[in-house]
Amino acid sequence: MGDTGSRPPQLRPGRALAHTPGASGSGSPHRSDSRSPQTPRGARRPDLDGRLGTTPPVPGRPTFLLGRRGLFGPLGFLGLPALLFALITWQVAAHGPLPRADERLSGRLVHPDRVSELLADLGNVTVAVPVLAVVLGYVAWRARAAGRERWWLPSLATAALMAVVPALIVPLKALVSRPGPPVMGPSTGFYPSGHTATAVIAYGAATLVLIPWLRGAGARRALLVGCLALNLGVAVGLIRRGYHWPLDVVGSWCLCAELLLGLAMFLSRSSTG
Repeated sequence: MGDTGSRPPQLRPGRALAHTPGASGSGSPHRSDSRSPQTPRGARRPDLDGRLGTTPPVPGRPTFLLGRRGLFGPLGFLGLPALLFALITWQVAAHGPLPRADERLSGRLVHPDRVSELLADLGNVTVAVPVLAVVLGYVAWRARAAGRERWWLPSLATAALMAVVPALIVPLKALVSRPGPPVMGPSTGFYPSGHTATAVIAYGAATLVLIPWLRGAGARRALLVGCLALNLGVAVGLIRRGYHWPLDVVGSWCLCAELLLGLAMFLSRSSTG
């Protein structure tokens, strides 16, 4: 029979003592020693996803670009390029005030010369795609040498995205059927710009897969700046040479931004999955 007296309950060794504040037992909420927690109850509660300051492997902000730190921010940003692309496409297809202003602007910007032609040529398939192929081969080699299980996946996914671009651009050109600048004659099918899309996906995707293999923030920044400079050069060349209206280029930028963001999300998840 148990003790029915009025004495206070006695501590039982190994039971309640282990949960006394300040004790060194495994369930103590205030550990006084430096040992690692033995049960999940004693472990630190991770911060919410997107917050920093917790011990690995708690994730930080969404890892879209630049390794483990996002360049474009939360998922909500995905809607902005899509919204702009839908707005521009609607205006161009409806012959609204935006494309009319675009045509007047183009008249002031067109000034064909050799430099603009060379810049526009950087968006040719025969230039941009071989650059991407070399980068994908290098990245696959590095990943295999490093012992990655799915060393082929980033290169394969990027090559598939590059192959998808014509399947998106060509039907859009036929659907919108926008006439080109006067230099290009009476033909149609200039929106969105195929040269711009080729350059953005080829150089942008090459940057995405190559950045994780670069050491140092300076090298990564230099690669990003080089990618942006290439795409800006292609845009300037196409507009200045009179191959495309400015909105043709901007529309392609918006569409390809969505594609690159999707690729970046896929690469981030596959690298942590």
